[in-house]
Amino acid sequence: MQRERVSENVYWFQSEIYAQVTAGVIVGPQWAVVIDTLALPEETLAMRAFIEEQLNVPVRYIINTHYHADHSWGNCFFPGATIISHSICRELMIERGLESLEEARKQTSSLRQVKLILPHLTFNQGTTTLRVGKKNLILIPTPGHSEDGISVLIEEDRVLFAADAFMPLPYIVDGDLDVLIETYRKIGDLGLENVVQGHGDIVLRGEIEDSIEKNIHYLEKIREGVKAAIYSDNPAEALKEITIESCGKQRVLMAGLADELHQRNLRALFRKYVREDPVAYERMKRIAEEEDQTV
Repeated sequence: MQRERVSENVYWFQSEIYAQVTAGVIVGPQWAVVIDTLALPEETLAMRAFIEEQLNVPVRYIINTHYHADHSWGNCFFPGATIISHSICRELMIERGLESLEEARKQTSSLRQVKLILPHLTFNQGTTTLRVGKKNLILIPTPGHSEDGISVLIEEDRVLFAADAFMPLPYIVDGDLDVLIETYRKIGDLGLENVVQGHGDIVLRGEIEDSIEKNIHYLEKIREGVKAAIYSDNPAEALKEITIESCGKQRVLMAGLADELHQRNLRALFRKYVREDPVAYERMKRIAEEEDQTV
């Protein structure tokens, strides 16, 4: 696990095991706030040990930025902490979390010690705030990667823990492309010093505007490409031609996971646009029937 001091009493952690997922901690004089947990128990426990043994404070609050497992399944390793999230995050953890955890336990033995702990405090409109020592934390809805997404702005430092609303490669399989573009524009208006991505390295002030523009460009390119593929002579081949490089990104991002995520984005968008367009739906149905007859 990597660790870095972002600003006074603000720390960043990054997994060396899973997808460069990140978490954070803001330290007050008597207690700390954790923003998200890491994907695997050993790294979350190492983060907790650093907070308790090196920073000498207990964790009083955990903020879950969204319900996805790699950001929330470590809640159980902070007994007694109060968990805060958007209300939709809690709903989705109830709806999908336990089933997902049971399935993951079959594949990863270390997850057998994980228990699903739901948020205790939620909000569903506007923003909410939390004071930690001299730091004012503003919890801001930032949907698009997922509908429950929030980011945490450290007001005095202009540091935003943006979670998966901001990644080296935007990922919208569980979200909405157009909503995420609006979220990027919202982030761009905040006047930030640093953006802590949900995966990958910290984005510094001089890089933020360019990163936002490149992420929006990527989303616009895949939207354009997928819509064109639907009405092409061979939709499956047309999708293959929408490479990650042609959309302005590199497959080496996120420890080499970027191309796989890119392909998932394309497939998810394709399904979405076909469902929403009756003409496209009938066309895909006809193509599938013709292929079956050929076989």
